[in-house]
Amino acid sequence: MKMMVVMAVGVALLGMSTLAQAGEMKAQAEAAKGEMAATTEEAKGEVKAKVEAAKGNKMSAAMARGKGKAKGAFERAKDKVKEMKTKTE
Repeated sequence: MKMMVVMAVGVALLGMSTLAQAGEMKAQAEAAKGEMAATTEEAKGEVKAKVEAAKGNKMSAAMARGKGKAKGAFERAKDKVKEMKTKTE
């Protein structure tokens, strides 16, 4: 009887560690997706800024660049929250 209890506890602990590893992998995937989205938003802002600068609209270029950076920062913050939420599940 004692041996069965020990084995049951061992199996339960092994299952918990597997779930923790899966949660960590999911959190890393969320972080990677967030970083990719943030980089994309920044790149889109930079491209738009270069187009506006080529047209001679310096103010519009600065606005587009700032908007891209702000969206990138927002994506990073949003996905940091998702990553933390995933880690606690």
